[in-house]
Amino acid sequence: MFLQKWIIRLLPLEVFFVGGMILGWMVMQTTGLPVVKLALPSEAVAAEAPATPSTIASALSPIFTPEVQRWSQQIIEWAAPFQLDPNLAATVMQIESCGWAGAVSRSGAQGLFQVMPFHFEAGEAMQDPHTNAQRGLAYLALGLSKAKGDVGLALAGYNGGHGQITRAFSAWPQETQRYWYWATGIYADAVSGQTSSPRLEEWLRAGGASLCAQAARQ
Repeated sequence: MFLQKWIIRLLPLEVFFVGGMILGWMVMQTTGLPVVKLALPSEAVAAEAPATPSTIASALSPIFTPEVQRWSQQIIEWAAPFQLDPNLAATVMQIESCGWAGAVSRSGAQGLFQVMPFHFEAGEAMQDPHTNAQRGLAYLALGLSKAKGDVGLALAGYNGGHGQITRAFSAWPQETQRYWYWATGIYADAVSGQTSSPRLEEWLRAGGASLCAQAARQ
C-alpha cells in the first residue's frame, strides 16, 4: 500500500456564540503533534470506515463525548429519514461543534452541524437544533450518494464541498485532509463496537477539548 506522511494538526478554529452580542470567543491551535501515516482515501476508507453499515444502529456508540451523547436520541431520530447511520451523524457533530448548538464559525457556519447559511430557506432559524440537523444531514446524505456509499469521501465532501469527492486526496485542502483523518478514524472506532476511541482522544488532545469545553458551558 502506498503511504504518505502528513503532519496532523487541527486548524485554528474560532467559534462565536451570538445572541445579540458576542458572548464567547475561542481559538484552538495545536503544535508538535507526531507525524501520522495516511493512505490515500481509496485504500484507507475501506480499512478504517465501512462504506455501508450492514444495519443502521439503534443506539449511539459510547465513544462520543458527553456533550454529543446528550443529543443521542435526537441524533437517532434526525438520521432516520435520511437512512444514515446515527454514528456517522454523531461523528460529524463531534468534530463540527461537539454538541454546541450555538456555535458559529468565522466563515459563518452555524449550529450543531456547522451548516452554511445558503443551505437554509429564508426565515429559518439556522441554530435551531432540528432545522440545523435537517439541513446538515441532507447535505451529508447527498454527499454519501454522490460518493456511491464511500463514507470517507462523503465526509471529505461535507467539509470541503461535494466537489472534493471526485478529486484526489493530494488535491484536497489541508483542512479537508485533516478532517478526513479525524472523522474516518472516529467513525471506524464507533462502528467497531469499541467503548473508547483512540482517534477521538487524539482529536481532543489536538484542540478538540477546547471546543467541547465551550459546548459543556452552553
